[in-house]
Amino acid sequence: MTTPALGIQDITFATAHHRLDLDLLAQHLGIDPAKFSVGIGQEAMSLPAEDEDVVTMGAAAAARILADNDVEGLRTLIFATESGIDQSKAAGVHVAALLGLPAQIRVLETKQACYSGAGALQLALGVVARHPEEKVLVIASDVARYDLDSPGEPTQGAAAVAFLVQADPALLEVEPASGVHTADVPDFWRPNHRVTALVEGKFSISAYMDALEGAWEDYRAHGGAAFEEIDAFCYHQPFTMMAVKAHQRLRRHVGEPLPKAEVVEELAPTVGYNRVVGNSYTASVFLALLALLDGDADLTGRRIGIFSYGSGAVSEFFSVRVLPGYRAHLHRAEHAAQLAAREPVDVTRYRELHPGTAVSAAEQQANPRVTAGPYRFVGIEGGVRRYEATGA
Repeated sequence: MTTPALGIQDITFATAHHRLDLDLLAQHLGIDPAKFSVGIGQEAMSLPAEDEDVVTMGAAAAARILADNDVEGLRTLIFATESGIDQSKAAGVHVAALLGLPAQIRVLETKQACYSGAGALQLALGVVARHPEEKVLVIASDVARYDLDSPGEPTQGAAAVAFLVQADPALLEVEPASGVHTADVPDFWRPNHRVTALVEGKFSISAYMDALEGAWEDYRAHGGAAFEEIDAFCYHQPFTMMAVKAHQRLRRHVGEPLPKAEVVEELAPTVGYNRVVGNSYTASVFLALLALLDGDADLTGRRIGIFSYGSGAVSEFFSVRVLPGYRAHLHRAEHAAQLAAREPVDVTRYRELHPGTAVSAAEQQANPRVTAGPYRFVGIEGGVRRYEATGA
């Protein structure tokens, strides 16, 4: 009996209604715009409208997956986020209701900073390995927020990625080898009472680099491909220049150093979406993968190395193979249209949309209808969050 390949059948993303161009933020702060566009490699950030959150973005992305695929056998939904909306109820339960999924489905939420989307993928592969007739819908959805006028402010963003995991996929085969690395480090965290994260920037970068080396060595120890056998690399991108720093570090580690300019060019196909969306935490590394897949190069048969990092810190390095005919399963035009349709805002409106630092204790809240997306966050009634389809 032949063991079927396991992997990703389809993958797409959704983002938020608003866009802030970072040139405007630089002007407001009185600094050179190149500090953002060149220094950290960011041009814009997506911002949720009042009636958007991780549920509405996640449902929007997942709806396209359901519309384009045979989902017979879908019995698991995993929602990965560090922007959780409830300490008990998984955000995916709201998504399942919005999408009209049957009651015969298990739903759970995973959390470990920006890593848990990759962790959810590994859990999904385990389900399918045990029951090859089943499929798993994974959603990684986040809104990255930092305090106004803080160093992290220009790296904010919002997006959701959804993908379908199954046997004999059409898009990507996930190879068996993976390398993991965990260390208890206080580089980034968000206590329960805060909307915005706390971060030790320089320490977080060094923790990321240590995790990369540790996960890479574990990947190789468990049968992973050699560096020269990997055709492209995708990294978690809290800001896109972080990927450049990481790849420089890995190249030095394996004895294949390159000048920075050449590394920038090597990773350029992976940064297009993150550069204009901003950090999307759990979705970030998958946006890097999508930017690569949506690009002009033919990736058929190529191996892609993927590094996911979640502060605190947990990381994983694994690889995928791009399958023949993959282009027929891409959503390139939809992605471009989404990004172009975002409503630009000025700094005044951006600051009005920023939720502040403390978590709201609202028991009643009616949100204005703003989003052009297919689902909206209606508000809170008696402490219960309400969502609805918009018909868009």
